Formats: sequence, C-alpha cells, structure tokens
Amino acid sequence: MAGSGITIDNPNMRAKPRLSFWQIWNMSFGFMGIQFGFALQNANTSRIFSNLGANADDIPILWVAAPLTGLLVQPIIGYLSDRTWSPRWGRRRPFFLIGAILASLAMLIMPNSPTLWIAGGMLWIMDASINISMEPFRAFVGDMLPSEQHTSGFAMQSFFIGIGAVVASLLPSILTQLGVANSAPDGIVPNSVKYAYYLGAAAFLLCVVYTVFTSHEYPPADLEAFEREKRGTTFWQGVKETYSGVAHMPLVMRQLAPVQFFTWFGLFCMWIFTTLAVTKHLYHTTDAKSAAFNEGANFVGQAFAVYSGVSAAFSLLLPLVARKLNRRLTHMLCLVAGGLSLFSIAFITQPWMLLVAMVGVGIAWTSILSIPYAMLAGAIPARKMGHFMGVFNAFIVLPQVCASLGLPALMKQFPSLDPLNVVVLGGVLLVIAGLLTLRVADNEAAPYPFEDEHVRVGYDALARDSSHL
Repeated sequence: MAGSGITIDNPNMRAKPRLSFWQIWNMSFGFMGIQFGFALQNANTSRIFSNLGANADDIPILWVAAPLTGLLVQPIIGYLSDRTWSPRWGRRRPFFLIGAILASLAMLIMPNSPTLWIAGGMLWIMDASINISMEPFRAFVGDMLPSEQHTSGFAMQSFFIGIGAVVASLLPSILTQLGVANSAPDGIVPNSVKYAYYLGAAAFLLCVVYTVFTSHEYPPADLEAFEREKRGTTFWQGVKETYSGVAHMPLVMRQLAPVQFFTWFGLFCMWIFTTLAVTKHLYHTTDAKSAAFNEGANFVGQAFAVYSGVSAAFSLLLPLVARKLNRRLTHMLCLVAGGLSLFSIAFITQPWMLLVAMVGVGIAWTSILSIPYAMLAGAIPARKMGHFMGVFNAFIVLPQVCASLGLPALMKQFPSLDPLNVVVLGGVLLVIAGLLTLRVADNEAAPYPFEDEHVRVGYDALARDSSHL
C-alpha cells in the first residue's frame, strides 16, 4: 500500500480488522516464553543470591539491576521498534527474536555464577535481554488489534504469562521430585535451580520463535514517508525524544502513573521478601545452605505457580468482567483483592495457607498485566505506540528502584523490621493503587470508523493475507 497516498498509520483515520482467536493466540504465544525468564528470575534470584552468600538486607540492592535496566532499555527499544520495518521480519518481531536469543544465553550462565557480583551482573544482562523482547510485545497488541479487542489481546498475553509462570515456578520442585539435588554446598547454586534455568532458556527461545514465524505485521502506510522520517532523525535526537516523552504524556498515562508506582512497589515487596519471610516464619530457618531453607524456597515457587495459574484462568474471564463493570472498577477490585491477600500472609501458620492467599494475588496479576495497557493503547498515537509503551515502563521501573534502594536502608534503620512486614506493606500499597485507579479518565469508546473505503479495502486485504496464521 506504499505510495497509495492513503494514510492508515494514523489512529484517527483507520479501523483495523478484528483478528480471530487463533491469530491473537499466535501473536501472544511468545509471551509464555518471556514469562519463563521472568518467573524463574522472580522466584529464584533471592535464593541464588542467598546461596552465594548475600545477607537479607543486601538482597534488595542486588535486585536494583533489573529495574534500572528496564528504565534504560525499554524506551529506547520502543523508539527503535517504531522506526523499524523489514518486509520479511516486520516491525516488532526482530526485537522479539534478538531479545530471546540474548536472554536464553544469560539464563544458561546465571545459575552458574561463581560469585555474588557475577550473579548480580548476569541479572542485569538477563533483564536487559528480556526487556528487548517484552516491550515490543506490548506495542504489538496496539499495532495489530482494533480498540475493542485491546483488552482481549492483553488478556491473552496474561493467559500465556500465567501458563509460563506456573510451569517455570514449579520447575525446581518438579526436578527435585525427579531426584535432582535441591541443596548444595556454600557458594554453589543447587542443581534443581540450574536445570530449571536451562529448561527455561529453551522454552523462552522456542516460544518466541513460534510467534515470529506465525504472526503477520501491517507495514507503514507510506514507506517513503517512513524512511524519510527515519533518515531525518540522528541518534542523539532519538535519545532526546525517547526520554522527553515523559513531558508529553497523554492524560491517561499521567493518571495511570501513580497507579503503576504503588502497584509495582507492592509487587517488588512480594517478589524480594516472600522467600525470606516464608523460610523464616514457616520453615524456621535463615540458613540458605540448610535443607529446610531450600524446601521453603521450593514451596514459594509453588505458591507463585498458584497465583500464575489463577491468573491464566482469570484472564479468560477478565474481558467479560471489564465489559460488565468497566475497566477502572475492574482494575480497582482486582488490586484490592491482591492487596488483601498479601496482607493475610501475616496471619498464616501453615504452608498450605500461603497457596490460598495467592489466589487474590493471581486475580490482581491478571489485571496488572492487561488493563493499564488496554487503557493506554487507546490513548496514544499509533505511530508512537512502542515509544509511549516504553516511556510508560518508567512508572513500573521507578518504584522498583525505590524499593531496591529504600527498603535496605529502612531495614538497617529499623533492625526489628521483618521480611514479613515488608510483604504486608506490599499489600497495603496494592490497595492504595486500586483506589487511585478510580481517578483514571479511561475512554472505552467504540473502534475508529472507516473514513475511506480504500482504507477498509486495504485492511481487509491485509487481514486475508494473514488469515492462515
């Protein structure tokens, strides 16, 4: 359609065709692989650091690599992917594949780190690589789906995130049941964790490759104009535009910013401190070399698998609930459910009770991965979808940086502050985030109408071309 004079890359001048269930399935499948990386990282990084000799108050600082990497990488990747087009590989798919290859290599190395500082460095590299794949996946939904399918598209991503997280979180426990060693001498990561990372690396790469080769992308409306704009932007102009996006955020993004801040601060409290809280209070040990500690760490992986499984199941219902209640109210209720569940961990006396608490966390997790992005996708220019999705990530990253740097200082200032207290704090923050959602001016308007018969015909042709996917 290049050279036709028809602009179809303007959200005010187009309506995208509805995609079938299986087309949305194919374009979302790679997210299951990405979640293998994130789930193994979330459930096992604190354990790896402990195995290599880190103290409880050192662990949050070691985690800071992950969010800082996202803060640097995602806006740049979003900007670059907006300005990428290959007739064979498309716009977003090259970044899916490059990130998957790099992340899989990092996952093979991470559990074999000989020292704590190398493990911290590998976390940085692994997270950067995961972000290279993940950020364009968010923009991919906005690129390919009409506005009335945004919630369904992001919910499908949540479904695959849930499935991937269930399997990845359970891998150390499954391998332990199969006879793989679950403990190791001081300074060595147990084989159950090592082999889980190896399997996760393979799954990451294979899932992303599936999406790359089964999905179709729409080309820029006017390739000549697209190339002119790309040639007219220098590297430093691109960097400036990338980070100046914060000053030009749409209203919806500004309103979602505090929601995301409190949400992700609360999640980081959970990811960092649940293992330490559970092993101390339910398994009565802080010795990372002990069998009890590693048994408790495996159980936390099982608990995280429960919330991921609940998330996968609830993702099938989320579009229906959001349509019935509206997206703001749905997101508020989901976050409150997650917050109350984390708060309830303070009253748990038996390990099985933690599994029950994770149900509410799973409901919240589904909404966290879907609704804010659905709200945002309908409020930003299509040609800057990747850019603004990357900028939006800053409000996920900044709270994680604050948690990583602030929580150790808080724990040193108040030595009696227990890891369990920090998990409860995470629950309080999720409730606050839920209430702030009610301030968001979400527009759930109908899809853009066809304003040009040629545009409709062009998109119908593109849809037919991809109907075999």
